[in-house]
Amino acid sequence: MAQYELLLPKMGESVAEATITQWLKQPGETIAMDESVLTIATDKVDSDVPSPVAGTLVKWMYQVDDVVQVGQPLAIIETEAGAASATPAASAATPVAASAAQEVVAAVDVPLVPVESTVPASRSSSGRFYSPLVRSIAAKEGLGAAELDQIPGSGSEGRLTKSDLLGYLVRRGTAPVAASASPVASAAAPAATSSAPAPAPKSSYQPQEGDEIIEMDRMRKLIADHMVMSKSTSPHVTSFVEADVTNLVRWRDKVKGAYEKREGEKITFTPIFIEAVARAIKDYPMINISIDGDKIYRHKNVNIGMATALPTGNLIVPVIKNADQLNLGGITKQVNALANRARNNQLKPDDIQGGTYTLTNVGSFGNVMGTPIINQPQVAILAVGAIRKMPAVVETPEGDMIAIRHKIFLSHSYDHRVVDGALGGMFVRRVADYLEAWDINREI
Repeated sequence: MAQYELLLPKMGESVAEATITQWLKQPGETIAMDESVLTIATDKVDSDVPSPVAGTLVKWMYQVDDVVQVGQPLAIIETEAGAASATPAASAATPVAASAAQEVVAAVDVPLVPVESTVPASRSSSGRFYSPLVRSIAAKEGLGAAELDQIPGSGSEGRLTKSDLLGYLVRRGTAPVAASASPVASAAAPAATSSAPAPAPKSSYQPQEGDEIIEMDRMRKLIADHMVMSKSTSPHVTSFVEADVTNLVRWRDKVKGAYEKREGEKITFTPIFIEAVARAIKDYPMINISIDGDKIYRHKNVNIGMATALPTGNLIVPVIKNADQLNLGGITKQVNALANRARNNQLKPDDIQGGTYTLTNVGSFGNVMGTPIINQPQVAILAVGAIRKMPAVVETPEGDMIAIRHKIFLSHSYDHRVVDGALGGMFVRRVADYLEAWDINREI
């Protein structure tokens, strides 16, 4: 028999650690090859960690809620002879890791001053996440965890970005944010704090008899914070367009059977919408931008996120990378693959990173239209409603007539700081034009 170390795998360039949320296997239980052993969570996505070997779980190296660095051993698995062995040095690392964790906790409990030189933990005592780059800069500049907690962040979910930190360091000489700042001093902080989401007011609701109290899970809390941050950051404007997609519906009805038989998977409307959005972005590239402070970044890549409902009821946004360079068949395969991975909790951090524009299909829930919230730091999001048969006036060479047509509403929300009504309206109209002009004889 031999022992194998199950390591925390690399999960993307910006992900250095993960939190253990659940052990799926207990010590003493057998594990099949590629069977999931535990569930982990990063600040971006939850996923399972499978075992690359078959054997028996000997011991856990960490407990639930422990934070583990990429490359660290998660568990020891006893395998048949010939498997990789765990070295005594690696096994002995556990007490050291536990000791180090205790030191970090102790350091957080100690009051910090602005000249603190200790390297901040990846998560402060308030639960705020800091990337390795931000922690490195903070350590060099002598910023402690308490001072970092006071700096407003413009990143996703209010996270502190490199630009936020460097901007603060420039202002630090004249407007320091000290850990011991009084409420009056906090009120005099620079106007830049308005970019961070305001803390949610405490509810004064008194539970009534028969009420059930349900605690938000981790992902729901992240979604809630992200939505509040987006609404407080961007002035949202929504434009609506109604499109006649009769030819598109007829085309899909004609090809879907043969396509599924040939490719072994279905073709839904989502890839078609994504293709139309990608084409419209090429026509109006200033929709494909992000904002960082007073800087606008126009993206070269067209990476379209698709909002996807999880079995838990939560929402996640996997990304179709370089959608403008894929044909409809390629987009369809990626959409189906990402949707399947989302349903099976197998998305990787890279699957949800790098989005430059987002599409959400509210029609899949029977909704006619919606007013979607922008996925920061993007500046726009499109909601497509349910396709319905509607009576409509149709122009023919013989004159106008009433006919039954398939209609859909497109709802385009955009950030009015940088996207004016003309651009936001023309963009969604162009998407509708591409859908209405669908070639019923197109091959896929």
